[in-house]
Parts: sequence; structure tokens; C-alpha cells
Amino acid sequence: MENGTISKRKLLGVAGLGWMFDAMDVGILSFVIAALAADWALTPTEMGWIGSVNSIGMAIGAVVFGVLADKVGRKHIFMATLILFSVASGLSAFTSTLALFLVLRFFVGMGLGGELPVASTLVSESVDAKERGKMVVLLESFWAGGWLVAALISYFVIPTYGWRVALILTALPAFYAIYLRWNLPDSPQFTKKANPNRSAWQNIKEVWSKDHARSTFVLWVVWFAVVFSYYGMFLWLPSVMMGKGFDLISSFKYVLIMTLAQLPGYFTAAWLIERAGRKFVLATYLIGTAISAVVFGNATTAVTLLIAGMFLSFFNLGAWGALYAYTPEQYPTVIRGTGAGLAAASGRIGGIFGPLLVGSMLAKGYDISVVFTLFCGAILLGVLVLVVFGKETKQIELT
Repeated sequence: MENGTISKRKLLGVAGLGWMFDAMDVGILSFVIAALAADWALTPTEMGWIGSVNSIGMAIGAVVFGVLADKVGRKHIFMATLILFSVASGLSAFTSTLALFLVLRFFVGMGLGGELPVASTLVSESVDAKERGKMVVLLESFWAGGWLVAALISYFVIPTYGWRVALILTALPAFYAIYLRWNLPDSPQFTKKANPNRSAWQNIKEVWSKDHARSTFVLWVVWFAVVFSYYGMFLWLPSVMMGKGFDLISSFKYVLIMTLAQLPGYFTAAWLIERAGRKFVLATYLIGTAISAVVFGNATTAVTLLIAGMFLSFFNLGAWGALYAYTPEQYPTVIRGTGAGLAAASGRIGGIFGPLLVGSMLAKGYDISVVFTLFCGAILLGVLVLVVFGKETKQIELT
């Protein structure tokens, strides 16, 4: 590393590890919810609240840290968010009441919600236009690595040592932030074009100004649809599998196999995104997600459940990659962190309602197939808005 620059590969590795830790924390939560339900005799509504309080924290974190990233730089916020979610997650291992667990999950969510848009902004500002989309989708592919680690910890650690030990392991990324302090330069775009004197309110207003309102509208709707369905479906996967008659151990195995299906989803999206464009990849993969969701929700055999779940993972995570590539490209450097953070926050609102909706619908006796059909509808609405109003940003130069 010389003169504040860093090779593409190293940048991807450094930011990607942070992304992987983020995914590990979210992934472990879905398994921990299933274990806590047994340990603390939680109702479906209480289980839903664990996922939702995480998303409330993510929504607030995305706004706060997105705005701060435009003032103090991408690198410092990336490190701060890593420390916040690692420490809070580790501390949550020592709780004995649901209330305290929820408070700490809120802070975990703040860190997670802030880190993702800031990391994708940092990477998109640090590589050439012709490779930018591919690099951000590859950054997103580390998410699958994090879920794999989460599934392995949950399969080997939770049944033998309990959920507390699993959560203590999630505190380890805090040490990684110390390494980043010396090994990661800030975004060259930010270094050249930042204007820290602009107020946060000015930046927020500009995101909805005449120049950017259309892009902001599209991003907010698509983010809401994607996160609403993702957290509604994926946080409940181990619990849904148990509801369909599979025991906890086999549920972990199924989720592990479905998580492996995420990787080809990312890699095909990364390959296509510079060839077919952002809108095509995002819309196609979202339609694939919607169809897979309906089949998964209506599955009655183990084979159908597994195949539908793999397609769900493949398409949904490829769509996430495209969305993270598409989002920072909608805004100029001075408001990019704010714009990406606010878009992610609108998605997190969906993440609050998704798990709560599943919990309350199951409590009222609705079949899981009805819930998954609802997610299908939300995704298709997002696709419609993207196709009609979205701008293509393939290989544009960032300003």
C-alpha cells in the first residue's frame, strides 16, 4: 500500500471481511431466535420482535452513519460500525431477560445498518467505472461466507455449547477494526470532493431535490420490497422448517445447503451486471426471488422445500448484490453516503415489518404459504417501480 492507495483485490478482501462479519451476525440471529424460543419459551410475536428490533437499529444506523460518512469519511465510519455491532453482540451473550437482549440487539442493528451502505460506497468510489458494479457485487458475495460461518457455528456450537457461546464468537470482529485502522485508506473520491462544512440537513434535503427525487423514490421502494421480504423469509427459515416437521438439527443442515446456493447467485450477478446492466440484473433476479418464494411457501416435501430454498437464496442474494451496486451510483460524492444510507434505512423499515408480520400471521393461524405469497407480491411491486422509473447507471463515471 503506497500513498494512500490500495490494490483492488486487497480493498475487496478488507471491506469484504467486514461484510462477512456483518452477515455472520445476522445469520446467527436466525438460529439464536430458534434456540431462544426453546430456552425462554418465547411466543411467535416475541420471536418476531427480536428480528424487528434489529431492523429498527439498522434503519437508524443507516441514516446516522450514512450522514456521518459524508462528513468524516468512509473509513472511520466503517471501523466505528464494526466495533459497535461486535461489542453489543458479544454482550448480548450474557443477558438473561428478553428486554435487555432486545436493547443490545438494537445497538447491534445500528452498527450493522451503518456498515453496509458505507462499505459499498467506499468500494464503489475506489474502483474504475468499468469494474465498479462487478466489484460491489463481489463485495456482497462475502455475505454468503458470513452466513456459512453462522450456519456452521449454529450447527456445531449451539446444540453442544448453547447460543451464548455462539454470540460470544460474534464479538471477535471488533479486533479486526484495529487492523483496519492501519491498513485501509479512505475513498479517493471522498478525499478529493468531500465538503464536511455542509450540514446533514442540507444533504438530506438534496437527496429529495429535483435532480435526485426520481432516483430516491425508486431506491426507497425497491429497498423496502427487498428487505421486507428478505428478513421476513430468511430470519424465519429455521423456524419455518421446524414448523413443517423438521427438527432443529436438520433445519440447520437445510439452511446450510440453501446458503451455499447464494454463491452462484452472486457470481452470476457479478458477471452479468457489467454486460446486461443494473436494471436488467436487479429486475430478473427479483422476479426469480418472487417465484421461488411462492414455491417455497407451498412446498410439502423435503425435496421441493430444499430446491425452492436454493433458488430463493440464488436469486435473492444476486438481487442484493445488484442493489448495492446500483444505489451509490445514483448520487454525487458529497451526498452519496447520505443517499445510500437513507435508501438502506427505508429498506430497514421493511425489515421491521417483515418478521413481525410473519409472527403475527402465524399466531393468527395463517398458513406459511399465504405469508410467502404476500412477499412475492411486495417484490413484484418493487420490480414494476424499478422497470418504469429507474435509470440505468452501467459504467457511468461518478461525480
